[in-house]
Amino acid sequence: MGNTWKKRTKMVHAGTRRSQYGEVSEAIFLTQGFVYDSAEAAEARFIEAGEDEFIYARYGNPTVRMFEDRISALEGSEDAFATASGMAAVNVALMALLKAGDHVVASRALFGSCEYILGTVLTRFGVEVSFVDGTDLGAWRAALRPDTAVVFLESISNPTLEVIDLAAVCEMAHGVGARVIVDNAFATPLYSYALECGADLVVYSTTKHVDGQGRCLGGVVLGARDLIRGTIEPYAKHTGGALSPFNAWVMLKSLETLDLRVRAQTATATALAEALAGHEKLARMLYPHHPSHPQHALARAQMEAGGTVLAIDLKGGKDAAFRFLNALEIFTISNNFADAKSIVTHPATTTHQRLPDDQKALLGITPGLVRISLGLEDGDDLIGDVLQALDAA
Repeated sequence: MGNTWKKRTKMVHAGTRRSQYGEVSEAIFLTQGFVYDSAEAAEARFIEAGEDEFIYARYGNPTVRMFEDRISALEGSEDAFATASGMAAVNVALMALLKAGDHVVASRALFGSCEYILGTVLTRFGVEVSFVDGTDLGAWRAALRPDTAVVFLESISNPTLEVIDLAAVCEMAHGVGARVIVDNAFATPLYSYALECGADLVVYSTTKHVDGQGRCLGGVVLGARDLIRGTIEPYAKHTGGALSPFNAWVMLKSLETLDLRVRAQTATATALAEALAGHEKLARMLYPHHPSHPQHALARAQMEAGGTVLAIDLKGGKDAAFRFLNALEIFTISNNFADAKSIVTHPATTTHQRLPDDQKALLGITPGLVRISLGLEDGDDLIGDVLQALDAA
């Protein structure tokens, strides 16, 4: 693969492995195991498998490996390990690096399942977790300790779209010897800046943006080869969170159009943010590249574009939010995002429902907050739909 290729070219060609038949479209290897020419060959492969030698689908598969290589080329990482879902990727990254007695510092604005792993699962196994305001560099500095092993954060938080000064946090974390894990779902693989800022591991739910068409679950952990193959892979392959070959094939084909889809969705999100700014029915509108965003300058400095998701907070609270949701004609009410279909979510009663009310208030997840994910429909149609629904609210 040419190192000088642009991202769009890598998304079509990187990692391709052709069989003896010379197929144009990548092959799906739907097999759980592999055969060996001899007992000696089996023994040798279990001692050390070569680049294109496979043992068992839980460990690796040719189709999955193509996907790992292609998304690594896009991200600019040395290697990747694909997982069954985005949360499997988060779990693998954290559990592979941590042990009882370790300390973790995490941003407090997190997706509900991420908060559950950190606040409930890890603490059950003797890991101490400190949550901080991710936008406050002083809070990071105060929380980091010599025994801090891992820093975990969402580069752009779900659902309130807080933007973290990633380079500054990485520098502080590395100063105490901690590794930095970044959940990069909102930044998208196309606009990613995590590795450039110093992140050690980047995780994605490839369900979002990569598949981006509502079909398959998937996830991936990306980083340096020795960390991926030496630490992540042993934990992942023995605990069973592997990506299925079929889903890997879907993700491979989806990468071919990722650039086109995400840029179109971003253009619509930007236009919608402009249309909603200062709307009388809204207490606030949150979009990283809009001047009204609290971290607008940082978002502009770190991010090529503002992404495909924005949030609005209706002044009338839950009742107004529900009237708005129910009045929409094009948007789908669902808890996913980054899909070809435009989706709206009420986080306080769905994705973040389990959080106590005081924690929701602290995070800005108000009764009137609605997360809006822009799809591939006509932008003017989507803007018109949102505006007429706000009239109904």
